[in-house]
Amino acid sequence: MISARLSEESVRRMMKSVFIDGPLSGAPSTKFWVLLVLSGIIATAGVIGDSVATVIGAMIVAPLMTPILGIALAGVLADHHRIIRSALFVLGGALVVISLAFIISIFFAPPNDYATNGQVIGRISPSLIDLLAALATGLVGAFALVRSDISDTLPGVAIAISLVPPLAVTGMLLQVGRYGDAGQSLLLFGTNVAAIIATGTLVLLLYRVRGAAQGSGMTVGAFRRRRLLVVIGAVVAVAIPLAVGTAAVARDQSLQVTLEPAAERWADTAGWAISEVNVRNGKATIFAVGPRPEPDAEPLRDALDDAGYTDVDLTVVTADGQVQICPARTGACGDDLGTPGTTETSGD
Repeated sequence: MISARLSEESVRRMMKSVFIDGPLSGAPSTKFWVLLVLSGIIATAGVIGDSVATVIGAMIVAPLMTPILGIALAGVLADHHRIIRSALFVLGGALVVISLAFIISIFFAPPNDYATNGQVIGRISPSLIDLLAALATGLVGAFALVRSDISDTLPGVAIAISLVPPLAVTGMLLQVGRYGDAGQSLLLFGTNVAAIIATGTLVLLLYRVRGAAQGSGMTVGAFRRRRLLVVIGAVVAVAIPLAVGTAAVARDQSLQVTLEPAAERWADTAGWAISEVNVRNGKATIFAVGPRPEPDAEPLRDALDDAGYTDVDLTVVTADGQVQICPARTGACGDDLGTPGTTETSGD
């Protein structure tokens, strides 16, 4: 049940939890930056190694949710100084993680530019379902902020609301020149930020945090409706490209239905078998196993073109790590360096 009036102690606890006050050399700020850098390194290592457990570890360590909820609380209290300060921590933190991932990936980027990395693939095609999940998770996070008796749910919230991993993916993809996909992972981060601020604002208003702060003698600024409009507008702004992404997911599913039987026929002619067909964001990746030499991927490229998918990039990965890349609208395939018309195979 929503309380009509929070205590002064509760309001001050919330403020202490989400506002990073004091000088940049102070304990709250240094704690934030140290944890952020470490979580950024862990997330980047986890994504590069395609390790779910490592990425989850980075989510738990990451402190970015603190200033994001700080924006929501400062907005409800109409504390403009803390709105700006919290926003700068979020923006600065995002740039730090992206930069770290960019630098680290210079030394570890694979030849296929993460084309088969599951951690990357899962963060470059956000859709409306991601917004729904982010809104629900943001509600839990804001509820846990208000209710100290359920604060033990925060580790689960940290795992559910993906903040640092999409930033790490953004930096890694920028480094290898996949700018469109980098924009998609950044959109996922922006979706989660907008959802946390929106749901946080809603929960804090419903719990009458402003009234509790005023009743405790705290200075509270005037809350204007346009502030709510800005929050709602941010959610709508991310919902539009997510709707486009949802349509893209539907097309991916249609492509998957077409590609799977075509890939099976292609593999059968060479005595091979398909272990996995992965379609994401208009790009298809086929994982195949069988005896050497590896079959030429161009017949499969032709089958896609004949089915009307000339705009789909195709990648074929074999069990021994050989990668054939068949770019859209070329009708040709190349080796893992992307050289058209030169399919590398191995003899016995």
